[in-house]
Amino acid sequence: MTRKLNSFWLLIPVFGTLLFVVLYIIATLYYPGGSQADKNSIGFDWANNYWCTLLNDNAINGQRNGAKPIAMAGMFILCATLTFFWIRIPKFLAPGKLIRLSTQISGTLAMFVAFFLFTTIDHDLITNIASFFGLIAIAGTLAGLYKNKWYGLLALGLVNLIFVGLNNYAYRTEGMLMYLPVVQKISFACFLIWICAIDIHLYRNYPLTSDFQ
Repeated sequence: MTRKLNSFWLLIPVFGTLLFVVLYIIATLYYPGGSQADKNSIGFDWANNYWCTLLNDNAINGQRNGAKPIAMAGMFILCATLTFFWIRIPKFLAPGKLIRLSTQISGTLAMFVAFFLFTTIDHDLITNIASFFGLIAIAGTLAGLYKNKWYGLLALGLVNLIFVGLNNYAYRTEGMLMYLPVVQKISFACFLIWICAIDIHLYRNYPLTSDFQ
């Protein structure tokens, strides 16, 4: 029991993710309205609005976006949570120093770049750069899961990569953009579940040793 309590910090990404989800849901309640399907719609449309819509100064319907402060707080918590994950977790998973460092650096850079979603810099450019570094970090994590023979988590990680491909396909294929908000949310949920599952698995299966200090 003492060992588990002392390694409780491993679950920080889980708690951070849960807090982000709560803030996400609250933010949607304050979104005035407007979506890619109907700019005059009322409230947040889960089928036609993107997460990033909540971060804009104004809603699509032109009204002041009251959801932005809450969404920004959620985004900050999520980025901080994932930064913690990418810095700490590869230490216990990565098969070799090179992969560990590349995973830690690329994961941290992905979160740093994501903060620029709050600025006026081109949204697609920021998303593409963050995704590039994120994919490197995910690849390093997958290598670590394979090394440790955690095949269930490895399979879930590969499912995440499939969703990344589906997101890009929907974004770049004419007539598929209407499905992107839903695909994006499913992909995001799958990714966060994967991150939390890795944390919980580490917490359950690793005793407290000097490596955890």
